[in-house]
Amino acid sequence: MRTWWQAHKPLGWAQLTHRKMRLLVAITGVAFANILIFTQLGLKDMLFDGVTLVPDHLEGDLFLTSAYAPNIDLGDFPKIYLYQANAVEGVRSASPLYIGFSNWVNPEELEQSEESNAPEEFQLFPNSVKILAFNPRQPVIAIEAVNQQLDRLSAPSAVLYDRLGQEKLGPVVEQFQASGIVSTLMSNQRVYVVGLFDLGSTLFDNGHIVMSDWSYTQWFGKEVLEKVSVGCLTLEPGADLERVRSRLRSTLPPSIKILDQAELSVAEQAFRASLPNGKVLNFGAAMGFVVGIVIVYQVLYTDVSEHLPEYATLKAMGYADRTLLAVVLQEALILAVLGFIPGYAASYGVYQLLVMLTRVPLTMKTTVAVQVFGLTLVMCVISGAIAMNKLRAADPADVF
Repeated sequence: MRTWWQAHKPLGWAQLTHRKMRLLVAITGVAFANILIFTQLGLKDMLFDGVTLVPDHLEGDLFLTSAYAPNIDLGDFPKIYLYQANAVEGVRSASPLYIGFSNWVNPEELEQSEESNAPEEFQLFPNSVKILAFNPRQPVIAIEAVNQQLDRLSAPSAVLYDRLGQEKLGPVVEQFQASGIVSTLMSNQRVYVVGLFDLGSTLFDNGHIVMSDWSYTQWFGKEVLEKVSVGCLTLEPGADLERVRSRLRSTLPPSIKILDQAELSVAEQAFRASLPNGKVLNFGAAMGFVVGIVIVYQVLYTDVSEHLPEYATLKAMGYADRTLLAVVLQEALILAVLGFIPGYAASYGVYQLLVMLTRVPLTMKTTVAVQVFGLTLVMCVISGAIAMNKLRAADPADVF
């Protein structure tokens, strides 16, 4: 087998492995570029996936939002339109969801402050949570743990807490498991955690709180229920979604958008993509791509320069340029594969580290891995194409 391999191994492989230290440096460079691209694309993927946590967990067939709001967090519409939608043929129920934000006090810090009777320290950037409020008799969140605990929300100032919230919100989960209830402050009002559920945090939201619409008015006033963030419509069994949507459009004003669940998620992603965050992450991935091109080009250019007499000899013997150029391209592809493997493994570790540090869901998706591998191949091929110019210009008479 060894004899067969020595006789048949690709010329590109033989040249790369001739200088093992240089090969190791080249693989490290490609792997580094991979890690940079993986991290940037992974963060971008996390950025866009996280914003659909709420839309993806809503109960309904069609959803009403304000056409003037950039996303469901930053806009609302009059509740009267929800009543009108409920009267449309084919709509079985129309339920409101109210979305708000509130400051949240770490219960551990609250206990320490109460014990010392010290005034609460001013925080320039206080912790905050996203509030999801609705009528417990009209549940709109498709999370089993939430729907199993709806009766607990009838208590005054009672909330369900997202166990996947950021650590800076405090050891709420541990305290709840120990005592069955946790008391803290939310916007300077007493609140009681009476249950837990799993949803997740994002780069924009530290965590989520579920409460009844009645409790919601204790923080924001009774008039807040006249403005709905999202209207969740459930259709009659067998009703045609597009036909019902058409009836809704003829009934409701243009200021109301009528979306299905997939369209609602896409709208949230489009809004985040328009912000500088996504553009910065794209730029970081592009910089990793450029770094990889430079590293691979330097390796291939040096290799071609060192073996220029050999290449010139082969050209004098009658080998065509495309045959020799294929050797350089072969080296580029080998570097792409060899560099991607450790880059993928290291990036997986980086993902796990980020999840541990931020508690924001970040997984190594197949689509991202395929995308990065494709970019790695393109990166190395471009480097090889640039390095080919040196070989193409080689003249046997000049070399010897």
